Amino acid sequence: MKRSKRTILKRLAEIDKTLLEHDTALVDLYEKLQPLLQPPPDAPTRRIGFQSKGKA
Repeated sequence: MKRSKRTILKRLAEIDKTLLEHDTALVDLYEKLQPLLQPPPDAPTRRIGFQSKGKA
């Protein structure tokens, strides 16, 4: 009975370690994708019409 309990606890520790690694990987992936999920910045608009470069 003790041997199977020890085996189960060891397996749970391995699963916990794996889940922590996956959590870290998912957080890293999310941080890298976050800028791509943001809407693009507004492009500067040009005024339509004649524009003089200086006073005439």
